[in-house]
Amino acid sequence: MAATTSLDPPAARAALQRRTLRVVMTSQVFSGAGLAAGVTVGTLLAADMLGTSSLSGLPVALFTAGSAGAALLVGRLSQRLGRRAGLTTGYAAGAIGGAGVVLAAAVDSVALLMLFLLVYGAGTATNLQARYAGADLAVPQHRGRAVSSVLVATTLGAVAGPNLVAITGGAARHVGIPALAGPFGLAAIAYALAGATLFALLRPDPLQTSLRITAAQPPDTAVAGGQRTVAGAASAGGVMAGATTMVLTQLVMVAVMAMTPIHMRAHGHDLQATGLVIAVHIAGMYLPSPLTGLLVDRLGRIPVAVASGLTLLAAGVVAASAPTASVAALALALGLLGLGWNLGLISGTAMVTDALPPDTRARTQGAVDLCVALAGAGGGIASGLILTVTNYATLALGGGILALAVIPFLVRRRPASTLADRQAPPT
Repeated sequence: MAATTSLDPPAARAALQRRTLRVVMTSQVFSGAGLAAGVTVGTLLAADMLGTSSLSGLPVALFTAGSAGAALLVGRLSQRLGRRAGLTTGYAAGAIGGAGVVLAAAVDSVALLMLFLLVYGAGTATNLQARYAGADLAVPQHRGRAVSSVLVATTLGAVAGPNLVAITGGAARHVGIPALAGPFGLAAIAYALAGATLFALLRPDPLQTSLRITAAQPPDTAVAGGQRTVAGAASAGGVMAGATTMVLTQLVMVAVMAMTPIHMRAHGHDLQATGLVIAVHIAGMYLPSPLTGLLVDRLGRIPVAVASGLTLLAAGVVAASAPTASVAALALALGLLGLGWNLGLISGTAMVTDALPPDTRARTQGAVDLCVALAGAGGGIASGLILTVTNYATLALGGGILALAVIPFLVRRRPASTLADRQAPPT
C-alpha cells in the first residue's frame, strides 16, 4: 500500500484509511487521560500554590498558550516530515510537561509550575491535531465522520481521567507529593504511551500518502486529497469560517470550564464531585462525535456550526441558574458546554480541511489551531478575573451570549459552504 500506484484504487485507499483511524484512535485513548488531568485539577493546584483564587485561571491560560505554540510547531513539523513525526514530538513534550508539573509541586516552585504548564500544553495541542490525521485520507463526504471517530476514541481516557483524581492523588500523597499533582503524573504516562503508539504504528504516514496521491492526479483533480471539489472550496473563506467557529467555541468552553472547579470548591463540593462534573463535561466534548460527524456530512457544515452556538447558549443559561448545591445541574450545564464545543470543533475542522490541498494542509491547520488555542488562553485568563469581579452566573451567561456571535458570521457564508458540500463526489 505504500506505493502511490496501489493507493489510487478507492478500495486500497479506504483500507489504508481504516488502518490509519485504528492507530490514531488507539493513541487517543491514552492521550484523553492526559488531556483530562490538567483540566480537572490545574486550577486547584495553582490556587493552592499561589495562595489566591484570583489568578486561578492562569494554569488553563498557560497550558492553553503552550498548546498554541505547540499547534503551530506540530503543524509545521507534520507538513515537513509527516503526521507521525509531528504528533509523536508533540506528545513527548506533553509527557515532559506533566512530569515537570509533578516536580514543581514536589519542590513547591511556582516558577517551575508556570514553565511546565506551558510545556504540558503541547499534549493538548497534539491531542487536537490528531483529528486532522484521521481526515487526511478521507473523501470529502466522509470527513466529518473521520474526525468524529478520532474524537470519540478520546472519550474513554478523557472520562476515566477525572475519575482517577482520588486514586492518583492518594498515590502522590503516599510518596510525599501534593495530592493535586497526582493527575499530572498520570498525564505524563498517558502522553508517553500515545506518542509511542503513533511512532511505532502510524506507517505509512497519512499526510505524506495524501500528498503522493495528489501528485499522481491530473492537475484539475489534484485538490483536497485527490478528490474533485468545486473551485470555491479551496478558499480563504472556508478556512475563515471554520476557524471562527472553532475560536468562539473554544473561548467560551475554556472560560466556563476553567472556573467550574473553583466555583464548586467555594460552595463546599469535594474533589470527587468536581471530578464527576468534569467527566460529564468531557463526555459531552467527545462522546457525541459519531452523531455529530454524521450530521456534518449529511446536513452540511454550516447548520451544525450554528447549532453549536445555540447549544453553548443553553449551557450558559443552565449554569447561571443552577443551584450551587446541585451537582446534577452543574453536570448538565457542563455536559451541554462540551456538546456545544463538539459541534463547533467537528464542523469547523471539516470546513478548514475542505478548503485546503495537502501541500499546505498541515501548516495551515497548525496556524488555525494556534488561533484556537490563543482564544482558549484568553478565555482562561479572563475567566478568573470575571469570577473575582462578578460571579460564576455572570461568567456562564456571558459566555453563552458570546457564542451566538458565530451565527450571523456563518449565515452569510451558507450558500458557498452548502454548495461545496452538495457537489462533493460520490464515494
